[in-house]
Amino acid sequence: MKKVKIYTDGACSGNPGPGGWGAVLMYGERKKELSGGEEMTTNNRMELTAVISALNALKEPCQVELYTDSQYIANAINEHWLTNWVRRGWRRKGGPVKNADLWQELVRLLELHDVDFNWVKGHADNELNNRCDELAVAERLRYSSRPE
Repeated sequence: MKKVKIYTDGACSGNPGPGGWGAVLMYGERKKELSGGEEMTTNNRMELTAVISALNALKEPCQVELYTDSQYIANAINEHWLTNWVRRGWRRKGGPVKNADLWQELVRLLELHDVDFNWVKGHADNELNNRCDELAVAERLRYSSRPE
């Protein structure tokens, strides 16, 4: 199974507001950058979209080391929130799980790939996390400058 490293980040101006996401995928010496955005979204949706888009870009099942500065995503996986949400029919103590559509897509992808989620401090001296942030902010700015 191929071993891939992925870094992801999301950005949003206002919450909700225009947002963007960025991802860097690395396999051996190869590096690929992905990015996108939406006119009206939330930061958590952009963080999730970055992860989903990066995993969707893989052409075959892979062993993935994924790095995110989103505690929302890292905790949902590593603290087993996601497992509990699935077991409870996409409900949490406070009501329905937010962003369930994206979490359900992520569950599908986690069945294809062996993914280890790692939290990294955002806006620190991690070059690849900072690059993902640059990609996400550029998309956020692109979407925030669109005419109504």
